[in-house]
Amino acid sequence: MAQDTTVPKLNFEYWLEKAVEWGQATTLESQKDTCLHLPQLQEFLHQLYETIKHLDPTVAIQQFPLIGQLLGRLCWNPFVIGYDESQKTLMWCLCCLYSSEPQNAVELKANSWIRSLLCHLLSSSNWDSNEAETSTFISALGYTSADYYCHLVKNMVSSLVTELRENQFNGLNIQESISASRVNAVSIFCVPLITLPDLTPLLETLLLYHGGSSKEILSSEFLEAVNEAFLKKKISLPESAIFSLWLRHLPSLEKATLHLLDQLFSIQLNSLEEVARVIKDSLLPQASSHPAIFRIVNDIFKNALMETDGASEVMTIIQVFTQLFLQAYQNENKQHKFPLKAYFPYHHQPLVRALVRRPFELPTTYWSQHVKHISDMLKALTEDTNVSSLTDLFEIWFLVACFGEWLDIAAEQLLKAAVEPDPVLWLLAFYYCPKNENQQRTQTMVEAQAVYSHLMMLFSCTDLSLKDLEAAVHRVTGIEQCCNQRFTTHLLTNFLLFSPGGHEIAQECICHITEITDTSKEVYNLLIRTAYRFNHSGEENQRTVKLVNELLQKLTLKV
Repeated sequence: MAQDTTVPKLNFEYWLEKAVEWGQATTLESQKDTCLHLPQLQEFLHQLYETIKHLDPTVAIQQFPLIGQLLGRLCWNPFVIGYDESQKTLMWCLCCLYSSEPQNAVELKANSWIRSLLCHLLSSSNWDSNEAETSTFISALGYTSADYYCHLVKNMVSSLVTELRENQFNGLNIQESISASRVNAVSIFCVPLITLPDLTPLLETLLLYHGGSSKEILSSEFLEAVNEAFLKKKISLPESAIFSLWLRHLPSLEKATLHLLDQLFSIQLNSLEEVARVIKDSLLPQASSHPAIFRIVNDIFKNALMETDGASEVMTIIQVFTQLFLQAYQNENKQHKFPLKAYFPYHHQPLVRALVRRPFELPTTYWSQHVKHISDMLKALTEDTNVSSLTDLFEIWFLVACFGEWLDIAAEQLLKAAVEPDPVLWLLAFYYCPKNENQQRTQTMVEAQAVYSHLMMLFSCTDLSLKDLEAAVHRVTGIEQCCNQRFTTHLLTNFLLFSPGGHEIAQECICHITEITDTSKEVYNLLIRTAYRFNHSGEENQRTVKLVNELLQKLTLKV
């Protein structure tokens, strides 16, 4: 009769008898006998793993009904798990028995049992019940308890990392590759130990691991746990690992973005340097160099802006984020850089290219021309009959708003440079009043032109009083429409900052306006954006910088 060679001869009865006889190796006789058999036992465990690694867990248990009893007993013998690669092999065998998609209560219970064994193998705290017995063994090896368990974990992590990386490079060899279910099982077993420093190399390797499956092979519990630990700063991982986490698990990316917004809302926005530091530490601007991440983060910011009714502080956060994203994008290696269309696929590309140009990339003498170019393109787009829905209009507005640096420069150029005012005023009117229902934007333009004309008549005066600005102030405080009020406040604030006589009455005028109108936050956010740009460009004189800081201190209590 031909011998069936599909399943190797594995003497389970013999090794189970030995495991029962040894127990937890508490006597000198059992310790000697265990040590005598360790090489053969390790060879047996290796053959077992090679046999079951391609089998479904249910099939493996059917073929080897004693496997659970044997592995369970061996996992509690300190001599077995301390010998060479036996601990790693035991772990892999347990992984093979883990059901990634349990179908019934028995499989759920088996999974729970396997998880507890794996935690026991990895964590020194699980040995407390056997402290007396294991300390004798550890002392004989010349280690302290802490050293012993540290070496066990490090060696096992190193072996797993090596095996996963070799499998990654050798992925086309089906017979040698690790199955997706095994990798999934390993990721689950890491969950209780995420914050263990020695586990970091394994976490990184798993996050960067991609098997041949089209489905996600890492467990969602693992991905969520890593993300949570990263957000709470309990672990430190390379940027590439975090980026991979967010690319492969959308809920983690969403949670990271909302966590960033919560952080920023909980701090006083005294300076945009602090805002920029918090945003940069989140790694989201750097991760957004990948278009898929950028578009999701951008959508979350967009929703946050809508939910807060366009709050100026939210808009300021989005604008700082966009600047940091552009820095990261421009620092990308040209060979790996995605085209701008990948980030803004549905927008007019010439407008996108104009907006992403940073002001410092252009001579200041060219700023007015660049602002006019943006305004002309934007006006042509919004007057296009194809842009018929409010959704289309909002998307165009949000794109422009994200690059608010150019809007602030546009408002300054009206006062500081010889510009053609109408295109610049139209650009700002569109920002503050994108909808033109019932001629809202047209009315905003009329109000802004009147304020602008009045301010320009006073711009060269070196001796001003609040009474000189009475007409402009009255237009600001007497306007009922919020968008008009915010626009004219912007113009008046810039006049006070950049006109020769504005500095002397700036504090009195700003306090008067913010007491009568609900524009404190608007003015405050304009000032911190202005201070941020001054600090990074050094373009303004120290007197103006000092005034901005004094006004911020005055307004801090109001916001």
